[in-house]
Amino acid sequence: MIPKVYFETIDNLSYSEAWEYQQQLQKELISAKHDAAQQQLKSFSQDHYLLFCHHQPVYTLGKSGSLDHLLMSEEELSANKIEFFKINRGGDITYHGPGQITGYPIFDLEEFSTDVHLYVRNLEEVVIRTLATYGIFGERIEGFTGVWIKDDVTKIHRKICAIGVHLSRWVTMHGFAFNVNTDLSYFKNIIPCGIADEDKIVTSLANELGVNVEIEEVELRLRNAFEEVFNLQLIAKHERITS
Repeated sequence: MIPKVYFETIDNLSYSEAWEYQQQLQKELISAKHDAAQQQLKSFSQDHYLLFCHHQPVYTLGKSGSLDHLLMSEEELSANKIEFFKINRGGDITYHGPGQITGYPIFDLEEFSTDVHLYVRNLEEVVIRTLATYGIFGERIEGFTGVWIKDDVTKIHRKICAIGVHLSRWVTMHGFAFNVNTDLSYFKNIIPCGIADEDKIVTSLANELGVNVEIEEVELRLRNAFEEVFNLQLIAKHERITS
């Protein structure tokens, strides 16, 4: 059976509200799975979710990250109207903001594959396939999660998508941050993902193409890639949600 996944695009929701919403959906899936086990149901399917969010400027630090990788003081964050949160995903520090698509799959992996490594590789594959529709070759780098673009001449690796996830009872939350029309200057205030190597920098789709791209168009291509890679069916829960 092909899993059905309810899709939502959410604009102007604060990071804390989006985090709470993810936690709420994750708890609902865990509870539904527990109830099905208690009732010994022979047939059971989850209500999975895929959220695309557009955040206002915020830095988030994963549970394995170092606060030293935030290069701004509390006063500077406040003066520049940038939020900061320590959160429960894997990975180090990253940025979310306008022009970026932050994707949050709330999937019960027991209906996909209980292989966290494969799940992360599949998230990367979704972005790699989306980039390919723009004529851009995205790739993985061994030892570094996310999606990269390599310049064979300069040997510089440009990171276009960061990934960090959290699981509870095989139900996922958090996900990926895909730079589309993102203002890359915000990454100068952090050591992105804790990577200080001179041959690894941050980029965006607009930076690679030389023009801004319609966010809705990119989201459509991402949705198509999700259906292909995860063999799922996306169903629009609402046409668009705004706070």
